[in-house]
Order: sequence, then C-alpha cells, then structure tokens
Amino acid sequence: MITKMTLVNITGPRDDIDRMADEYLSHYEIHLVNALKELSEISTLKPYTSSNPYEPWLEKIDTLLQLTNVNNEHQHIDKPYSFDEAKHLITDIDHSLVNEQSELEHLRSQYNDVNDKATAFKPFVGLDFDLEKILSMSHIKFRFGRFTKENYLKFKKYIDRMVPSIFIPAEETDTHVYGVYFTPVESRQRVDALYLSLAWERIYLPEEKGQPKDIYARYANQAEQLSRKIADSKSKLRALITPAIPDLLTAQSRLEDLSKAYGVRKYAAITREEFARKETRYLVIGWMEQKAAKQLEQEVSDDSLITMYIEDDEDNKNQTPPTKMKNNLFIRPFELLTKMYGVPNYREMDPTFLVALTYTILFGAMFGDVGQGLVLFLVGLIGVFKPKLRPLTILSSVGLSSTIFGFLYGSIFGFEDVIPTLWLNPMEHMTEIPFFGRLNTVFIVAVCFGLFLMIMTMTINIWQQWKNNNRWEALLDKNGIAGLIFYGILVFMLVLYMTGNPIPATALLGIVLALSLLTIAFKDEIITKLEHKKDENGDGIVIKLLTVFFETFETLLTYFSNSISFVRVGAFAISHGAMMGVVLMFAGAENADQINWLVIILGNLFVIGFEGLVVAIQVLRLEFYEIFSHFYKGDGIEFKNSWSK
Repeated sequence: MITKMTLVNITGPRDDIDRMADEYLSHYEIHLVNALKELSEISTLKPYTSSNPYEPWLEKIDTLLQLTNVNNEHQHIDKPYSFDEAKHLITDIDHSLVNEQSELEHLRSQYNDVNDKATAFKPFVGLDFDLEKILSMSHIKFRFGRFTKENYLKFKKYIDRMVPSIFIPAEETDTHVYGVYFTPVESRQRVDALYLSLAWERIYLPEEKGQPKDIYARYANQAEQLSRKIADSKSKLRALITPAIPDLLTAQSRLEDLSKAYGVRKYAAITREEFARKETRYLVIGWMEQKAAKQLEQEVSDDSLITMYIEDDEDNKNQTPPTKMKNNLFIRPFELLTKMYGVPNYREMDPTFLVALTYTILFGAMFGDVGQGLVLFLVGLIGVFKPKLRPLTILSSVGLSSTIFGFLYGSIFGFEDVIPTLWLNPMEHMTEIPFFGRLNTVFIVAVCFGLFLMIMTMTINIWQQWKNNNRWEALLDKNGIAGLIFYGILVFMLVLYMTGNPIPATALLGIVLALSLLTIAFKDEIITKLEHKKDENGDGIVIKLLTVFFETFETLLTYFSNSISFVRVGAFAISHGAMMGVVLMFAGAENADQINWLVIILGNLFVIGFEGLVVAIQVLRLEFYEIFSHFYKGDGIEFKNSWSK
C-alpha cells in the first residue's frame, strides 16, 4: 500500500534553522524538496551559501580513531553533547599528542622518501654494474626506463638494429620490460626520438654509488626499520588515545547529527526583506506521512521561534508527492520486483501485493517439485535472519509455492512414483477441447488463469482511473470499460465454445463487440466531441482512418498475445518434468538397485539453479508485459528520507 503523504512548510528566524532541524525535524522521516525550485516565482528567496562547520572536526575525529583499533562503523551514541564541548575535547586531545603526532609525521615522511627510492631501484636490481661508472662516462649517454611488453617486442623486431644504441633489459613483469639503453652523445637526439616513438617511459633514479641491487637492499632495509618505528609510534598514540575513545565516539555521533541537521540548509531558502536589505527567515518544505506531520506540528506548537503549517490535499493537487510503499514483512521483499519496473505513482495502486501473489503462484506452477521447492524455501530463510540479504526471502515464498504444486503434480526431486499425485501429471494429463483436439491440461488451465488475470487488471485500471477523475479513460480506453466489455464477451464466447455449450444471442453479442471495438478505436475523437474541443491534430480523413486501423489492429494483437503468452506457464511445467526425466535417465533410475545418487544430486542442483533462474525471468516477464501493462505506469518518485545516508 502507499502511505498517505502531506506537504509541510516550516519557517523561523534565519539563524535558528540548525536548532529546529536538530531538535525536531531529525526525529522524523521527511522527503525534503528544494524550496528555491518549489517557489521559483518568488524573487526574494535566496539560498544558504555557508560551508558545513562540523565536517573539519569530524575529519579530525576520524584521524584520531584510525590510530586505534576501533571499528569506524560504530553504533550511534545518543547522548547530550554540545558543539563547543566536542571542539574542546578534540582540541585538548590534539594538544596532548602534539609531540607524538609530529614524530609520527616525521617518520612517515622519511619512510615515504626511502620507500620511493627503493621502489625506483627495485626493477633494476638485475643490472650488475656500478652507477658511478655510468655517471662518469662523457661520450656515452644512458636512459633508465621501461617499455610495455607489446612495444618491447616491436623494438626488438624493428628498431634494435636500426639505431646506434645498446638496450640491456633488467626485469620483466606481466606488463612491462625495464632496462637501460646506452648511445653515443652525437646520436642521442635521434635515438631518444625512436625510443619515444614506442612509448618509452623514462625513469629518473637518484644519484647513488654502487650496484642497483646493493642500493635497493640498503633502502629496503631502511624502509623496514622506519616501518617498525612507525608501528611503535602508533602504539604509543593508541595507548594515549584509548582512554578518550568513549568520549570521541560520543562526540562523533553528536557531530554527525549536527552535520545532518546542517544539511537541511541545502534544501532551504532564505526570505530577503528588501526594505531592510537583509535575509531574515528560513523556509523549509518537505513531504511527510500525514500522521507524522501532525505529530511534529503538535511538538513545535509551543516553540515560539518555529512556525509550521500543513497544506491540504486541495492545495497541492497539482503536485506529485513522493511514493512511500508500506507492506508487511512477507510482501515487502517483492517491492524489489515492483521497483524494477518503476516506483508506483502516488495516485495509483501499489501493485506489490498483486506481484507477490501472482509471482508466487506462477513460479510454483512452472517449477512444481516438493524437494526442490523445499531447497528454495530453506535458502530463502537466510534472508529472514540476515537483513542485508532480505531480497532472498522471495525464494521462501516461491519455494513454498513450488512445494505445494509439487504435491499437486506428485513430484519430489524429479521422482514421480514416491508420493501420490493430488491433481495431475503435467506431461501425461490431457483434455479434449473443440477445434484444437487433445491438449495438455496445464496449457488450458494456464491460459484460463491468464484470462482471469487480464480481466482482473482491467477492472483495477477502471477503478483507478475513475478514482483519479480520468472518467473518459475509465470508460473508453482499451483497458477501460469498453475494453473490458469487448474482452469479457470474447472470453465468455470462447468458454462456451470450448465447453461445447451453445452461444446465446450471437447477433447481439456481435453488435456489442463491434460497438465496444469502435469505441476503443475512436476514443480520442469521441472525447474531443464530448468535451467540445477543437481537433488540433489537423490530419486528413485518410490519415485518421489509417491510424485508427493500425491502432485497432495493435489492440487486438495485444489482447491475443497477452492471453496466449500464459501458455508458457504450462510449457515450463512440462519442460521441468522432462528435464528431470533426463536427469533420472542418466542416473539409471529405471533400475532402482543401481541409481547413481551423485548424478541425482548434481542434476537437481543444476535444475534448481539453471531452470529456476529461467523460470524466475519468465514469470517476471509475465508480470511486466501481461499484467502491469493493463493498469500500472510506475512513473512515481520514490520517497527518500533526507536523514538517511
């Protein structure tokens, strides 16, 4: 169901907005809207432009807590704590740790410098000559660097023998080849250009004495020693900070609350008094649940600095409130499927209950097996105990449905001779119907269920359009009363024919069918005449008739395709039995004494995973195209609590 929303307006002295948001508004769920956009026609409204004063202090707390073993994903601590107290706490701790933090920063700086040098020399440890000898050469130039592996192969193939240079590879990684090349001074520019043409990346090494491997070992050893000193320094800081952790966490929670309250400013507007040439009051606008809005209004009624009023539905009938869906624990997981199509419009029906019911039934009918259904049910229970995996609870519902249909089909893990069949075997049970002959009963039942769903969704659309004062759509649309009459009569005549009963008043029914189809075809023209409007389209009679013809053909095709699409329910019920029959055949189930249980287990797991996924997708397709298309738009705005991260 969709929660009843109302638009609230809150105003007060400009500098009191943070207190209002912190003391009152933060305790309620509210979907804030930008007041400047909402009231764009008022030129005297201005935005807040100041920066958040709480963020720098929160960063300082994060820095201090990172030096401890405290998990930063802490629980919120709700204790009274002022901004000044938090600042004094952080400042005092910072002052008490000045020497230790300075020492730690100095060690980190030394470590970064030494580690960078070690990293620079590491790829060249394979070069066994002294750097000072290279540096002393006056007629030969050198370049340390690297190629990509692809460009190195090109270099070896095309350029190596073309230029007066010697390239000595040092190390080869998954992506690059490191090395150094030497070239005479007079050829330097030409050689450098050719190397650069292959994306040679030059690496500048610090001037050192000795071989690269010795230099690298020296720096690596220094880096290791500095790393130990940094760890010791952190331990000292941790020991000093640990006693203050409870206060820091409390201050952090409080500053986060204040920071969130400050965030209201980005939605608020300031009223500017032109005579006094200054901003005087703030204005905050947002959507709240009706009950919560009245509770907040009662709470602020005794606060002389806050003025709040709730707009009537009549005042905001031209606005589109955000949609907040509210369903029980069993239906709520199916909101995920509804939102995949689109969030329901505030003024239309929340289809989640219908999705939960039809999706569960259709999945069970297409995947009926007691054992496999119980497996899905047990997997779905994970979502019950782990909130982060809550969508998995859908598997519990569809698994239970599969188990029920498994009893009706007499199937457990593919075996059809273990439990009695309470209804029918999808592959074997046939029904004789006129014109089509003998068909699997599940095909007939599936289509009949689809016909019922289409009539039901048309009825829902009629009620929905009538409630929203779209009377002509409710009466004349292909999913309105005209469409319901046309489709209902066709279904009525089809049922009578298939059951071998005579069709009464055939001529009258034919006339009603024709009239209802013409009403659907000329809906726009009829509405234009009834509302005494001028036809603004301007198309000629031929174009209009062609448009009507193709739209009518599309309508008939939609009725037919939507109806026949439910055949897939029976088809998958049969294919499920056939697939399990193949598994049992490979497992040698014909001979009860020589069953390969490993094949049975692996085959069932494959069917549950692969066919279960395919069935889930097919049922979702039925929901979106055959059910939603008759009554649901899904063009709403989702309610987003402004206090949520």
